[in-house]
Amino acid sequence: MIARAHALSKRPASGWRWAVLGALLGALVALAAYAPARWLAQALREATNGRLLLVNAQGTVWNGTAGVVFASGPGGAQPVSLPGTVDWRLRPAWNGVQAALTVPCCATKPLEFDALPHADGLELNWRDGQSRWPAAMLTGLGAPWNSLKPEGMLDITTQAFSMRWSGPQLALNGRAALNAMDISTALSTLKPLGSYRLTMEGGAQPTLLLATQEGSLELSGNGQWNGRALRFDGEARAAPGREDALSNLLNIIGRRDGARSLITLG
Repeated sequence: MIARAHALSKRPASGWRWAVLGALLGALVALAAYAPARWLAQALREATNGRLLLVNAQGTVWNGTAGVVFASGPGGAQPVSLPGTVDWRLRPAWNGVQAALTVPCCATKPLEFDALPHADGLELNWRDGQSRWPAAMLTGLGAPWNSLKPEGMLDITTQAFSMRWSGPQLALNGRAALNAMDISTALSTLKPLGSYRLTMEGGAQPTLLLATQEGSLELSGNGQWNGRALRFDGEARAAPGREDALSNLLNIIGRRDGARSLITLG
């Protein structure tokens, strides 16, 4: 009888503990489900060192909307805002997060990718897609874009494209192509300068190829990504009859070598 009475006396305490634990778990689930969008904005600001910002973020971490600002970090160039707003939808998966970005200004269909964290980094696997962005957004990224002040449109196409960060290393796979259409710059009164195509082929040694589609300023070159930095060698020259109009620009964008200007990065 004494043992039974002792067991009965412990039941309320045990039930109370389970009730508290259940309430805490419920609160954690609710917190995760309804975490405010501003938490995502803060995390993105810190992860990009202030280079990519979500402003006036509304909704939750999982479903929200915000304006997007490209910036070169504290004390950098004048930030540039993307037209309109961006809506996002995040869904947890067994190995990461599935994401969809609705960008009315720049893509007719949502831009989708899977974010897969791993032991020492993150992998982003992009679904095949197309988008068109204003070249002026590059100005917010700092040098050399804030001096060039490019205008025109950037058409981006991706095929089986993925980005994998492992510590400081970034591996690129798949294919991405950028068509820079009717590009002009504040450094030249000749507008537009031309249209160009930049193609990236991923793999063990990702390569870049730059070619001119048409225009007064002819650009060409190729490069390699070594996991941490880009090594690029190219040249610029004026189309026949445009030499005088583009002479000053050729002096600025590279090292002059006769009629051409040599461009070296990395």
